[in-house]
Amino acid sequence: MARFDPRLTPARPDLAAEHLRGEVEAAAFVTGRPMHVTQGIADLRHEPTPDAGIDTQALYGENVTLYEDHEGWGWVQLARDNYVGYIGMTALAEGYVQPTHRINTNRSFIYPGPNMKLPPRDGLPLGALVRIDGLSGDYARLVYSGFIFAGHLKACGVEEGDFVEVAERLLHTPYLWGGKSSLGLDCSGLVQLSLGQAGVLAPRDTDMQQDVLGAPVAFDDTLSGLQRGDLVFWKGHVGIMRDQSELLHANAYHMLVASEPLAQARDRILAKSFGPITAIKRL
Repeated sequence: MARFDPRLTPARPDLAAEHLRGEVEAAAFVTGRPMHVTQGIADLRHEPTPDAGIDTQALYGENVTLYEDHEGWGWVQLARDNYVGYIGMTALAEGYVQPTHRINTNRSFIYPGPNMKLPPRDGLPLGALVRIDGLSGDYARLVYSGFIFAGHLKACGVEEGDFVEVAERLLHTPYLWGGKSSLGLDCSGLVQLSLGQAGVLAPRDTDMQQDVLGAPVAFDDTLSGLQRGDLVFWKGHVGIMRDQSELLHANAYHMLVASEPLAQARDRILAKSFGPITAIKRL
């Protein structure tokens, strides 16, 4: 049988996606059900329990394929980046959604009516997807009920011109393993979220990102010749160059999204035995 990345493959010894029949071994195969995320942020975990670690997060409006609904947990594959894991079923609803707009600010709110004084129903993070069917004054009306301030939306297909500027808006966001919102981010989540606003579909983890994003940039100990938007990789870590020398990255040393000289970050990471820079990629 072929070997597949378990992060991206809906296959377990007891259950697998029907389209993998003949390619993986499993006791049973099932055709997935189309679903979408109805909470602002839904944690995706590697086990169906609330104390399991967060592998990544799905944002409001994301489509997922559901392969199992068991004891309140859905075993799903995310449509946006193909990640597989468990999400609480209370965060999901039937069917795929075709979004018309996405959230273009770090955070916005769904209100029960077109009035900011009403108590919000939910908070939506940067990159969340919505479908609107009209306007009421300054507010957009959501197909699935509720209103959101129209100035916080950008039409799908209208992309940001500078993904680094998006990342810079998230400066000082707390570090959260598996996070990808303004409430908490990890290093690859910052890259994926920022590139997504610029229309670039990036994979979720650093090793995947290093493999598929951009072209290699030659570098030496001087770290000269870099430019804004270059991605700097270590084993298990990634950051974004703001200019020739300054690195923006979500990291566990500062426990937030921080900006610092690349040489300073390189020396500290190497001193802590996390290894040298493995690649620099240019989009």
